[in-house]
Amino acid sequence: MTDRKTELAANLAKVEERITAACGAAGRRREEVTLIVVTKTYPASDVRALSELGVRHVAENRDQDAAPKAAACADLPLKWHFVGQLQTNKVRSVVGYADVVQSVDRSRLVTALSKEAVRAEREIGCLVQVALDAGAGGRGERGGVAPDGIEELADLVAGAPGLRLDGLMTVAPLTGEYAGREQAAFERLMDLSTDLRRAHPAATMVSAGMSADLEQAVAAGATHVRIGTAVLGVRPRLG
Repeated sequence: MTDRKTELAANLAKVEERITAACGAAGRRREEVTLIVVTKTYPASDVRALSELGVRHVAENRDQDAAPKAAACADLPLKWHFVGQLQTNKVRSVVGYADVVQSVDRSRLVTALSKEAVRAEREIGCLVQVALDAGAGGRGERGGVAPDGIEELADLVAGAPGLRLDGLMTVAPLTGEYAGREQAAFERLMDLSTDLRRAHPAATMVSAGMSADLEQAVAAGATHVRIGTAVLGVRPRLG
């Protein structure tokens, strides 16, 4: 095993211990939480090593990095998640490799995703990104729709050809009433998920929690956690 693969294996084991302990503390089964490894800024060789170590879900946030990486790893049994803010001019490329787009936050994006999914004869899973720092009718600093916009956007996704409404995603906000209150933020997301599932029972996915706050996300009920730094290490500064 290469030094890098050994490092990744050790980091994965630590993250696995954290998720297992968090599930135990919350009275949940380990299999209720899916680990998504965020591989942004890291090379395809790392993705390949992670796949060999049993990782099945990976996430990227920039199409210009993700598209060549996904192509280089097309032979691997991976599910690709797109988690960054997505411009409509990148949608055709993203639909080519992403199985799930977690950052759906406006109607124009839904229209573009649907058009390209139909063209590519693919079904793309979609999460409505919720901005808990956004005022009514607004958007968050890091993308996302305010809670009062979820219903309309979810209905649009659910009715769009080529798209599948899978659930909700959030990032713990840095400002507003939930700043520094990660668990409260994730509990609010779970309440919003409960509301969503009344109209869309199959939209059960709740993506929340990253390296620093995965325990709070698991405690709140998240079904998917997005872990980057704790698995791959501290990223080099860009630029």
